[in-house]
Amino acid sequence: MISDIVDLKAFYATLLGRFAERSISMALSSLWTKLPEERLMGLGYTLPWLDRFAADAERTFAFMPARQGAVTWPPGKPSATAIVLEDELPLADAALDRVLLVHALEHTENPRQALLEIWRVLAPGGRLVIVVPNRRGMWARFEHTPFGTGRPYSRAQLVELLREANFTPARWADALHFPPAERRWIMRLHRWLEHAGRRFWPLFAGVLVVEAEKRLYQGLPAMARRSRRVLMPVFTPQGATMGGWNGRKTTGG
Repeated sequence: MISDIVDLKAFYATLLGRFAERSISMALSSLWTKLPEERLMGLGYTLPWLDRFAADAERTFAFMPARQGAVTWPPGKPSATAIVLEDELPLADAALDRVLLVHALEHTENPRQALLEIWRVLAPGGRLVIVVPNRRGMWARFEHTPFGTGRPYSRAQLVELLREANFTPARWADALHFPPAERRWIMRLHRWLEHAGRRFWPLFAGVLVVEAEKRLYQGLPAMARRSRRVLMPVFTPQGATMGGWNGRKTTGG
């Protein structure tokens, strides 16, 4: 099960979604250091955080997986959004300084290949920031939020996956320490529960956040692709279940 773009937008428009966005923003802020003239890409559904962190970037892209669907962004400006395949990003080598993944890795069919592709488009010393559902957390157990879909991860699983793709995990954070309850009286306590959870039960946070650095001292094998899929652009919101992309094969070397 994957999170459709329509469902994601609807969730972050709710009160629970706004609380979740704020909690994840705090975790990202603890890891996020400013990079001069940064080239930033968000992969997955990253729009709430690109709006917050892209102000200092020289260039920003919002890439969304084809199965998820896409919307135009930023509003009122030329679109910086594209539908992509996670293992075939339409960027040159070393084109980016930082990549942010939210609502992406847990839905990827081949996570290792997706991370190898991100390694390719990151510049030397580039940074990858990942937000994924925590396998131990309560949020991964309920499907009424996007964090209850896809494949949750433990910290050890993330470390192994990142190292296989030639990334070095550097710093960690966590978020969503309050329960994913929709009852008003519980949501009124979310600030207290978030503070208490961060202090007393961080192992059971709803999401894990890790910043990893591109490692250069180990080579990657060249991988030849027999075919390359081509995606058509969209100009209106498209859901993954609504046919938001068209693909065709072309013969390539």
